[in-house]
Amino acid sequence: MFDYATFTTRNIGFVTPQEQEALRGATVFVCGTGGMGGACILGLVRAGVGRLIIADLDAFEVSNLNRQVFCFMDTVDCHKAEATAAIARTINPEVEIEVYHADWTDHVDDLISRSVIVVNGTDDLGASLLLYRRARALGRAVVDAYASPLPSVYVTTPDAVPHEVRMGYPTVGTAWDQITDSQRSEAFLKESEWVVIHSSSRHYIDLDIVGEVVSGKRSRMSFAPMVITTGQLMCYEVINAALGRPHGTDNRGYFFNPYAARVERPRPALIAAMMRPLVRRFLSRLMG
Repeated sequence: MFDYATFTTRNIGFVTPQEQEALRGATVFVCGTGGMGGACILGLVRAGVGRLIIADLDAFEVSNLNRQVFCFMDTVDCHKAEATAAIARTINPEVEIEVYHADWTDHVDDLISRSVIVVNGTDDLGASLLLYRRARALGRAVVDAYASPLPSVYVTTPDAVPHEVRMGYPTVGTAWDQITDSQRSEAFLKESEWVVIHSSSRHYIDLDIVGEVVSGKRSRMSFAPMVITTGQLMCYEVINAALGRPHGTDNRGYFFNPYAARVERPRPALIAAMMRPLVRRFLSRLMG
């Protein structure tokens, strides 16, 4: 017989009994339930978060098996959010989960306003901008991660510089559902520049394959330890928000380097500016 107190008894010590009840009463919106989003959801469910709103557009496929924690052979071809909710309820039968498909965009203000924080687990630029813009307007923070070979996490609060402005995306003033292919490509290049400037990611991957990814010739690489670790870093920031604790990072975030056992934080602005032309040439050569 399931009992919430027994289920969460070993949490006590990391959180107080009162904080555990706060987690039980918290609502979190996770948009994208595949790689990082799914790993974050897994941590939240096992931590005892009581209410989740989850959304996804896609079904699980065989290529997701290498990293997505709710993808199994018996969930391949199942809608990601529906399958995720079903499995989550086998962990905590009392968890309340609302599931959305493509219709989440029609309800975005309601979903955000009912949540203590938003987790961006989608890899679509337009959907991400919608989340960021509406979360800012509604006074909610967004937890996200870079498209990086190293685990990363950052938290953009409503009073921080808007994400697309900070990253230098060419999307400011463009409706989220009117983003062009050229804008998507330039935004991805801007994010790639940030990752190369502020982390040692390039030392741990095949750069020839990276060039194919950046030029759009190949799908983005994903590796289970990196994806799942990222999701867990995101989970910690959600728990901080639910418990009213300070966040462990800001809107610039950090990278966790498991190869060298260190945290890599953003470089000072002056050094980053000096490196940027060199990094752009480096990425141009990769795209070749």
